[in-house]
Amino acid sequence: MTLRTAVVGGGTVSTVHLDGLQQNPRTTLVAVCDTDEETADARADDYDIDAYYDVDDLLAGEDLDWLHVCTPVQTHLPIAKAAIEAGVPVQVEKPITETYEEFQELAAHADRHGVVVSEKHNHDFDPVVRAATARIRRGDLGDVRGVDVVYTGSSRPDDPNRGPWNFELAGGEFEEGLPHPLYLTLRTGGYPRSEAVVSATTALYGDYDRDFDFDGAQLQYVTADDVLCTTKVLGGTRPVRQILVHGEETSLTADLISQTLVEHDRNYKSSAAARALNNVDQATDRLTGTVANVRSVLRRKRAGGDWDTERLLNAHYYQNDAESRALAAGDPSAMPVPLSESRWTMYLMQAVRDAAARVEPRDAHPVEPAVGRDGE
Repeated sequence: MTLRTAVVGGGTVSTVHLDGLQQNPRTTLVAVCDTDEETADARADDYDIDAYYDVDDLLAGEDLDWLHVCTPVQTHLPIAKAAIEAGVPVQVEKPITETYEEFQELAAHADRHGVVVSEKHNHDFDPVVRAATARIRRGDLGDVRGVDVVYTGSSRPDDPNRGPWNFELAGGEFEEGLPHPLYLTLRTGGYPRSEAVVSATTALYGDYDRDFDFDGAQLQYVTADDVLCTTKVLGGTRPVRQILVHGEETSLTADLISQTLVEHDRNYKSSAAARALNNVDQATDRLTGTVANVRSVLRRKRAGGDWDTERLLNAHYYQNDAESRALAAGDPSAMPVPLSESRWTMYLMQAVRDAAARVEPRDAHPVEPAVGRDGE
């Protein structure tokens, strides 16, 4: 069985959805929809599919098994609800909704109609993240005591990457990218024990022509298993994107940029020789990971677009492949991104917004210059 699938939205992010759905052997890409007729027509020509300019017309005109929503976040809720009412499973780009309250409305609507809803959490399926989570599940690290996600070099709030609609968000373009490090923390560390244990702090470092509330955020929570989780996200710095998993027997550093996994299993404090060997261990892990990545790229070229090879290297494709398998089998429990992960992602995002709203403007209480003993 192949799933008749369409994409709503013809902007920047839609291309990766269209490409993957056209290549996936379990999906048949049939249509694209955008309110801008020129955009819809251009995308339809690119993929030899039908163009629609209205979501209701799309849902009425096509017998769909799956809908991908790649529109501005302000439109996610009404489009997803329309698909749900038509009985069409829907995947929504992140952030799944604009607010936590909207998410609750969407989840309740999906539950009432018995329709599957998922969110695009592609970095969950990066090769290095899959390797790290597999080791956690197998118990290779012993008891995990903490997880730290460092995600710096994010977009500044005023970066026009996705379009001007992002500037309506409290954190602008920075806020649009915030789900990535949050769902990575949830995936590797676990969910908060309760809403009460979540704490957030924000910062606004840059000066912008528009009024934004934050361009930096840090969250902390503890899970039911007493795993202490933190997430630090900064905009406008050099990119460092790592997941540090602290186990009692072994710890890991998953580097999202290099897609390498470094193992920390040596007590480097025991001697000078141990410290030197610790450095050798880490260098070896990075070299081994780099070589494996090169081999994967070469294997992809030799395979010439083979889907199984593509999905292992492309996290977007990996998630879509897993979701298409679950939908084709009629098994919602096999969806790779459960709605519970989206729920907590949105709750953490709301905690960031709430923390930013509590911060007084930086010029509310000017600090007088310090005066020295001599009055200078």
